[in-house]
Amino acid sequence: MLNCLTLLLAALALVLALVAVGKVPLRYNIRNLTVRWKTTLMTALAFTLVVALLTVMLAFVNGMRRMTEGTGQPGNVLILSDGSTDEAFSNLSPADLSEIESLGRLDGQPAIVSENGRLLASRETYLVVNQPFFDGAGKDPKRRFLQVRGLDDPQVSARVHNIELMPGGSWFSTAGVAELPGAADESGHRKTAIQAVLGEGIAHELGHSRSREQLATARNPDRLDLGDTFTLGNREWIVCGILQSANSTFNSEIWAKRALMGPLFGKDTYTTLVVRTADAKRAGRLKDFLKDYKKVAIAAQVETDYYAALSESNQQFLYAIVFVTAVMAIGGIFGVMNTMFAAISQRVKDIGVLGLLGYSRGHILISFLLESLLLALTGGLLGCALGAMSHGLTATSFVTGSSGAGRSVVLKLAVDSQVLSSGILLSLGMGTVGGIIPPLLRAIRLKPLEALR
Repeated sequence: MLNCLTLLLAALALVLALVAVGKVPLRYNIRNLTVRWKTTLMTALAFTLVVALLTVMLAFVNGMRRMTEGTGQPGNVLILSDGSTDEAFSNLSPADLSEIESLGRLDGQPAIVSENGRLLASRETYLVVNQPFFDGAGKDPKRRFLQVRGLDDPQVSARVHNIELMPGGSWFSTAGVAELPGAADESGHRKTAIQAVLGEGIAHELGHSRSREQLATARNPDRLDLGDTFTLGNREWIVCGILQSANSTFNSEIWAKRALMGPLFGKDTYTTLVVRTADAKRAGRLKDFLKDYKKVAIAAQVETDYYAALSESNQQFLYAIVFVTAVMAIGGIFGVMNTMFAAISQRVKDIGVLGLLGYSRGHILISFLLESLLLALTGGLLGCALGAMSHGLTATSFVTGSSGAGRSVVLKLAVDSQVLSSGILLSLGMGTVGGIIPPLLRAIRLKPLEALR
């Protein structure tokens, strides 16, 4: 399938060809547009709004696609319990994990990679937790779902997932807790909080829902920062690190010590084991081997395939955008047609003069079409410029796969050349259809002498 950029270049080449073969001077069309500047402005504004909205919607879909594609490593194998299609439904025992980690060599090479004497196998418990919060709009609390991932060894897990911390942060300690500043209780003990490492996206979300009193003393008003606290599961949590995870679903997760997080939310078993292999080919080989492995009841996938399956909701968004765009485009086409019919009715004598000067009906048709395309191109460029301002903005959405399970994610809107070329292409398409029908129905049917009467 041709990509949008190629189609756009072809469309622009066609416009230039029309300019080259058109006999009616282009300045004639520009003068007519400037004379009728009010109508011209309203029509261009319609193009601008349609294209700007399309650009923002496509930027949302593009950001979600980048997020799901940016999660996971092609050399990793993600292992769940047999029959589970999502981490939230999986239950793995320590014996299951030990059996897999003891595989040793496969086809003469280590099945699981080791570094510095440590096996690159991340034992994890993934949970979706309901958190009440106040947004300041009402007295009653609202609720949101937070993704919490419990880890045994955060440094091994970070290496497996190829994720680093932002400068200044640290992984949670072996104990997984830290003392909170303040006075000690009667027994001389300070209150402790669970140490948490946050994805950058969820750090922003939690930061925005703080009370005015908390924001007044916050070091960073835009997000939770190192040393900030929040409440989850009737426990106080303290931020010890922020993940560099902008283009992955880990951007929306809270990482903590599994031994503390699991019992707190009633999940004592593991849900996930992610192991690192030498490369993508070895990952596929290990996945196929585990598929027929009879000693444990598990389901294995290449990690990138698992997260790619979450992009099904992205396709649903895309279908919805196509439908909305089609409706808007039809409205835009009728708007252009109305403008061109009005232009023709006001310039009947001009058309007669052009005919007497020797311009053919084809030349007059091209002239009106170019006028419409000038409007479309101007409005399209302005719409793309407005839509491009959404690049980098954050949005909250929900991704799901064929299993029906899903997760709330924080993503960044992404405007690229494909998005911009789609906007210009839509604008030129509306301009072509809306600009060619009115002259075909009326202008070129007029005989020069009849037009001058």
